[in-house]
Amino acid sequence: MVTTFTSLSNHIYTQISPNNFISFHFISHKLLKYTHINFPSQFIPKKKLPMEEKIYPASKPATTTTNPPFPATKAQQYNHSRPLYRPQPRRNQRSCCCSLCLCITFTFIIFILIAAAVGGVAYVVYRPHRPTFSVSAIHVSQFNITSSNKLSTRFNFTVTARNPNKKIVLYYDPVSVLFNSKDVDVGDGLIPGFMMGKKNTTTLRTVVSVSGQSVDDNSDLKSDLKNKKSLPLKIRLDTKVKAKIGSLKTKKVPIRVMCEGVKATAPTGKTAATTATTSDAHCKVDLRIKIWKWTV
Repeated sequence: MVTTFTSLSNHIYTQISPNNFISFHFISHKLLKYTHINFPSQFIPKKKLPMEEKIYPASKPATTTTNPPFPATKAQQYNHSRPLYRPQPRRNQRSCCCSLCLCITFTFIIFILIAAAVGGVAYVVYRPHRPTFSVSAIHVSQFNITSSNKLSTRFNFTVTARNPNKKIVLYYDPVSVLFNSKDVDVGDGLIPGFMMGKKNTTTLRTVVSVSGQSVDDNSDLKSDLKNKKSLPLKIRLDTKVKAKIGSLKTKKVPIRVMCEGVKATAPTGKTAATTATTSDAHCKVDLRIKIWKWTV
């Protein structure tokens, strides 16, 4: 029956006119509903859509999605609602230190320039010069070593000091004197303090001696004394001096005088004393300025 009805409906569908096509669809729909006959798909009526749906089909509601920026900011990583940390402006400590160092350096330079200007003016006005020293005479009255290697000496020492400055007065502290021969100290003495006026020359005398000083048995000094040879003497003078320029007095400055070129001969049995040769003697004066731990 199904086959017959299907053939029939195909025949009807081919013979039906366009005007009765809607009625045929209605009838076939009813037959399908009540008779449960399987009609071909082309005979099943389709739901008629409104005209506006055909022209303007309904679309899904637009969903707007915003992609986060890449890379994510710190606020997106932790919490959007948390306020951003804004560091408070700090005072630049480096600039303050640089300004302080610059100020100190500038002040120091100004101080040096002022001191140099004052020193230059003083030098031009007063023309300061170092004092000079020269060995006048050395008389050797005793210079021997005993069998037990004990040294005994006595020297009558005369030295001349000269102040070449026209406007400067020099004041000396007591002067310590030391004699040395063959790296052995052979005598020491002391010259009392004194004052030297402008363009002044002063002769200083003292006794330099030592008694019972031990000497190495292998020293060159012992062998030269036994052989009656002349011995070189080195003389060292140490003192402090201050200058008076007009009404201004400077601080005391240490000075050292080194004299070389002196040769002495030990007196023999009947000879009372000998005189050292000082013709080739020369003395050098050095200012000993102490800077912290060093002396220059």
